This record gives sequence, structure tokens and C-alpha cells, in this order.
Amino acid sequence: MRDGFNRMMGRTRYVVCRLFIHLAGSEVAPILGQLNRGARQAIDVDGDVEVLGEGLVELCQTLLQYDEYWTSAANEGDVFWSEGEAGDYVNELFTDSAERYLSEPDFSSNRSNEPLSIPVTRNVIVMITLAYEGEVPELESDLSNIAALKDGLKAIINLHYKHKLRAVQVHFSPAQLGDELSNDQLLQYYPELIPL
Repeated sequence: MRDGFNRMMGRTRYVVCRLFIHLAGSEVAPILGQLNRGARQAIDVDGDVEVLGEGLVELCQTLLQYDEYWTSAANEGDVFWSEGEAGDYVNELFTDSAERYLSEPDFSSNRSNEPLSIPVTRNVIVMITLAYEGEVPELESDLSNIAALKDGLKAIINLHYKHKLRAVQVHFSPAQLGDELSNDQLLQYYPELIPL
């Protein structure tokens, strides 16, 4: 009922949501390269949502190509009628994602003197937090099945092209090649994941 009243009053509807996608297998490590490039670009553009949206489109397309490695997923979110409240929730999710195990890349470390044989992780978690204007049923439902998750990623791509994105954040674990995310760490730091 409140939704209808706010629409009648001409208020803007903001949705903030976060997706977790767990990829597993010996072939998933290369996605870390794309994720790190995207993280560096995000720092370089200092929060330009248009450029961040382009990176998000590339990431969603890559995730769709890697669908055979999807193992588990989860999503959460909320609807707001105040841009300030939506922004506060984005910050809350950002902080939570950043505090998850191995989710912050360290661009300052010099790994040039490390041995060439580094361990390759078999688990990668991608956390996408976004805020958008309007209503997107594909993102506002349970995405813990493969078909719904595919529809959700395609809906994110469309949000960018419709210029409806208001905030974009991507976290991932492990944050760099050579770090490993074990099955025990997955259970400990990402308990919300639901098997696909």
C-alpha cells in the first residue's frame, strides 16, 4: 500500500541490492584478472557511474559465459523512497562486502620476487552491489536458481543501458591471483550462499 501511495506522490523508487555468485572449478581463476582490471579502473574513474556501469556490463557478460562454473548464489536488497536512505544502505553493504575474507585487492604489494608457481584457487566469490531507480522484477526476487540468476545478470546489463544505475560496487574473493579461498572459508565467510 505504501508503494502505491509513494508512486502516486511521484516519488522516485530506489532499489539497493547485492548478489553473491560462487564459481568453482579449476578454470575459474582467470576471472580474477578481469575483476582486478575492473577494480583498478574503478579507482581511476573515481566513482563515475557511467564508466563503472560499462565495467559491470563486461563482468555480467563474463559471468554469463562462466555459468557452467556457478555453484551457489544468494541475493538481498531493499526498496527506498529516499535517496539518502538508499545511499546509507549502499554504504552498509559496501562495508560488509569489504570486510569479507580476502575481498580487498592489494595494489601496493610487489609480487615480482615471488616464485612463478603460485597456487590457483578453485573458488571465486563475486559480490555485486548496486542501486538503481525504478522497478526490476528480475532482480527483486530470489536469484538462487540458474535461470533466475541469468535473468538477473541480463537485467543489470539493461539497467546500465537505460541509465538507471545510481551506484555500482564489485567485491571479490580471493582478491588476487595466488590467494586461495577454501571450502571451509566459504562456509565461514559466506554463510548465505545457496547451492544452485
